[in-house]
Amino acid sequence: MNLTLLMYLIPSLIMFGCGVYGFITRKNMIAIMISLELMLNSVDVNFAVFNRYLFPGQLEGMFFSLFAIAIAAAETALALAIIINVFRIAKKVDINEITKLKF
Repeated sequence: MNLTLLMYLIPSLIMFGCGVYGFITRKNMIAIMISLELMLNSVDVNFAVFNRYLFPGQLEGMFFSLFAIAIAAAETALALAIIINVFRIAKKVDINEITKLKF
């Protein structure tokens, strides 16, 4: 069974759209970070799909995906550390109610 390119790209597009919607509409920092991770994962899927269809014998897209996953893991660790420190100071993670960190 041969899957076409669109059978991979449409779920990736839906994932990216859900991530953008969540990033724009959410007020909780954790939910915003999850939406950002969803967008990054859809980009990783695109790397793998385009590598398979454009250069079937090579692994550059897979390496880009692994590199992007490593960068996303580092970004998540840093964002969680920032969110934990904000919660310790402000006792909230809602982005509209945090005013103690303003100058």
